[in-house]
Amino acid sequence: MTTTQPSPGAANQRVEKTFFGHPSMLFNLFSVELWERFSFYGMQAILAYYMYFSVTEGGLGIEQGLALSLVGAYGGGVYLSTILTAWIADRLLGSERVLFYSAIVVMAGHVALAVLPGAVGLAIGLILVAFGSGGVKAAAGSLVGSLYTREDTRRDAGFSIFYMGVNIGALVGPLLTGLLQTRMGFHWGFGAAAVGMALGLAVYISGRKNVPESSHHVANPLPREGRRKFALAAVLALGLIVVAFLTGLVNPANLANTMAVAAIIASVVYFVVLLTSKKVEGTERKRVTAFIPLYIASAAFFALFQQQFTFIAVYSEERLDRRILGWEMPASWVQSINPVFIIIFAVVFAAFWTKLGTRQPSTPLKFGIALVIIGIAYLVFIPLESLEMTPLLALVGILLLVTWAELFLSPIGLSVATKLAPVAFTTQMLALFYLSISLGTTLAGILAGFYTEGNEVQYFVALGGTSIVLGVALMAATPGIKKLMAGVK
Repeated sequence: MTTTQPSPGAANQRVEKTFFGHPSMLFNLFSVELWERFSFYGMQAILAYYMYFSVTEGGLGIEQGLALSLVGAYGGGVYLSTILTAWIADRLLGSERVLFYSAIVVMAGHVALAVLPGAVGLAIGLILVAFGSGGVKAAAGSLVGSLYTREDTRRDAGFSIFYMGVNIGALVGPLLTGLLQTRMGFHWGFGAAAVGMALGLAVYISGRKNVPESSHHVANPLPREGRRKFALAAVLALGLIVVAFLTGLVNPANLANTMAVAAIIASVVYFVVLLTSKKVEGTERKRVTAFIPLYIASAAFFALFQQQFTFIAVYSEERLDRRILGWEMPASWVQSINPVFIIIFAVVFAAFWTKLGTRQPSTPLKFGIALVIIGIAYLVFIPLESLEMTPLLALVGILLLVTWAELFLSPIGLSVATKLAPVAFTTQMLALFYLSISLGTTLAGILAGFYTEGNEVQYFVALGGTSIVLGVALMAATPGIKKLMAGVK
């Protein structure tokens, strides 16, 4: 829906077209992200099964625990790559070009998964998708943030609407790829993901000329000499990675742990750089400090949330009663339940935050609530362990709680990262939020390996209980964090 209203902050109150009361460019970014997420989640919904299903079932026959850790490591790699792509956006190309080129890389990765056989196709495809998706994530969120002033109370609602586009793609992707996988094979499912990304790229190209001129701006251009150093460092880093794999220093068995350590080290380095940079003034430094507990809360949240692609994927295939009127639903379709709820409730939450305006709960309080809700969701698994098979409606109820928790944290996290970001490091601050998801996603793969027959109750108590404790602690610390946020809500 397009309406007109005064542009926020404009002295002459110029009338401009809007999308549901938001800048019209939000629709273009909404559409691009929809198709990119269609391809990403469509592929990820069948990825674990492709790895651990036997060769006779069309899979690679990888041991299940190792397969889940690799899924976690791959997911962590997607978000870890936002560091490099965000840096490229801030120093070399600008967010708009990074978004465009990254979308091409994502499409190439899905094509590799669809066409190339076995482990070779898996490795090449996942590397390309991980790097490309990291670029799309870092750039798209930054472009959405650029549509609003920092004081605009529509900001959180705008990110929620953008997030709904993400989840429309996340809903349809697994449905189509899962159906193709069960009826025609895994590579047909991966092929559908490639077509989806091609559609997303076509949508973006058609509206690319309407992208605001500011999106082409390089916030902190790298000098010519610095570019040569960057190229040399990139070649050296790539060489070290190749050597690490060839010598066995990094291998499939320890890849997830390596990714987790890399995410932690990168986080520490980034926070140190932001807190010590001469380009960051006093108030901005306080805001960066305020982001540290939010970063930790986000990592803890996604360690549970991203188990939809590890533990819950296995649970759905082995423990869930998926029969509906005599027909058995593909296990991968469970991945579409969360997006259905997001689509329903994203608008509700967005409207609620808009109506409350300045009276809405602060970001730390929202994060704390999210941790408590998702912790409760994991505790709900406990009574289901006494059943031979879990009713589908029971898992639907659990994923409803997970969705509510997500809406308190994920779109709000994107928004607060852009609001707390120092002017010289806008995209890189957004990358830090994605870096917390990288750590959490990698941990989701590692933690899933501890879910084994006989320790189910201990598993749910440990994860759910820890999340609730962290949530309560964050809510208690909210007043102090708000002071550091220096007026940002």
